[in-house]
Amino acid sequence: MIRISSILSEKISSSKTIQVQGWIKNRRVSKQVTFVTLNDGSCLQNLQIVIDHNFFSEDDIKKFCTGASLSISGYLTKSQGKKQAIELQAQKIDVLGHACPDTYFLQPKKHSLVFLREKVHLRMKTSTFGAIFRIRHALSMAIHQFFHEKKFLWIHTPIITPNDAEGAGELFQVTTLPLAKIPQTEKKEVDFDKDFFSQKCNLTVSGQLHGEVAAMAFSNIYTFGPTFRAEDSNTSRHLAEFWMVEPEMAFYDLEKNIDFAINFLQYIIQYVLKNCQEDIYFLAQREEESKTKKANSLPMLLLEKLQQAAKVSYIIITYTEAIEILSRSAPNKKKKFKFPVKWGIDLQAEHERYLVEKHFQKPVVITHFPKGIKAFYMRQNADEKTVAAMDILFPGIGEIIGGSQREERYEQLIQAMQYFDINQKKMDWYLDTRRFGTVPHSGFGLGFERLMLFITGMDNIRDVIPFPRTPGSIIC
Repeated sequence: MIRISSILSEKISSSKTIQVQGWIKNRRVSKQVTFVTLNDGSCLQNLQIVIDHNFFSEDDIKKFCTGASLSISGYLTKSQGKKQAIELQAQKIDVLGHACPDTYFLQPKKHSLVFLREKVHLRMKTSTFGAIFRIRHALSMAIHQFFHEKKFLWIHTPIITPNDAEGAGELFQVTTLPLAKIPQTEKKEVDFDKDFFSQKCNLTVSGQLHGEVAAMAFSNIYTFGPTFRAEDSNTSRHLAEFWMVEPEMAFYDLEKNIDFAINFLQYIIQYVLKNCQEDIYFLAQREEESKTKKANSLPMLLLEKLQQAAKVSYIIITYTEAIEILSRSAPNKKKKFKFPVKWGIDLQAEHERYLVEKHFQKPVVITHFPKGIKAFYMRQNADEKTVAAMDILFPGIGEIIGGSQREERYEQLIQAMQYFDINQKKMDWYLDTRRFGTVPHSGFGLGFERLMLFITGMDNIRDVIPFPRTPGSIIC
């Protein structure tokens, strides 16, 4: 059996009988011949199959419906049509599995993304989602290849944990306690001693804290896995289950961390541009066709954005400088920002996108944020007001990477934990990394689906993950 991508990219002898397997995307029936377009998921393009009615019964031809899976043997010939260079003259066809009904929902017409989200188990068969998920695979490969070349160790951090790394409190609790009759203590509180782990646990929001433990042994590590957040935000930018890439590097300060993060982003974007050209161009064309319909379309199209992010120098400014720029901006003076601008605020998406899309028109790195809006583990600066944090902003997305130099000093970390009311007893294992062999170290987190949004040009984060989990929705 030969994949369609190989047939279309390699010169295969037309005299040789070959076998292909795939699914019918479309069919066209005439008196003497039926034309079937077959796709096996290996590439965007389809292979046209020519079925001569002299060699197949009428009952057989009726089974060749849209969506049906076929195994076809035949020989390649030069196509008589203009839409393809070659086609397969079918000699033998087997219908695999159950015969598809004529009412199969993926008819050869344009379906809305909202409609396809309701058929999430079948949407991968469309050209758009085929392109998206081939890119997702390539992007995953690029990430692993980058870290492998840099001699990083991939660490599998736990999904079930008693910790809340971000301190946000939006957690999915994990329990085996009977919900119909939850055991209680004498104080009428939940008796977690009777739970599976004998304490309160949740699905992880980040692998970072465990990653720091590994970095104190192996120097350079990364995690790449699923994370979870029970935030009740039903927006185009939120998922309950999403994937994070989180490297941790011993002996790295903030400056080295920023340089490494930029190098990482440019490497993986260049990889996708090189290895997914057909799918990227398809999505770029899709975006261009829909741009005129968008009221708030971006000034740059997909290919331009990708090429810029892969090559240009990124702008680096401090949080204070960012606030000054936003304060002087026309949207702020005209009170068009939904969230007021002042020093100490947590920058919102509208602020981030103004900086990257309007003011600088290129990727931006913001550093040295107020300590009150960042996590407890970030290293406190000498001014005692800010921490050695950094966010990288991309057009159309806003924050795509968030990171920092970690607080390696034991006493300062204790103070930060007290400031944020972190339970020191439960975090004693984490404090041990500062008691024994502490070193300056840094890291960051990349939201994988956010990067997918940027690379594919899609508008909704539900469309760049195979099976989205969102508030009130878990279809399959």
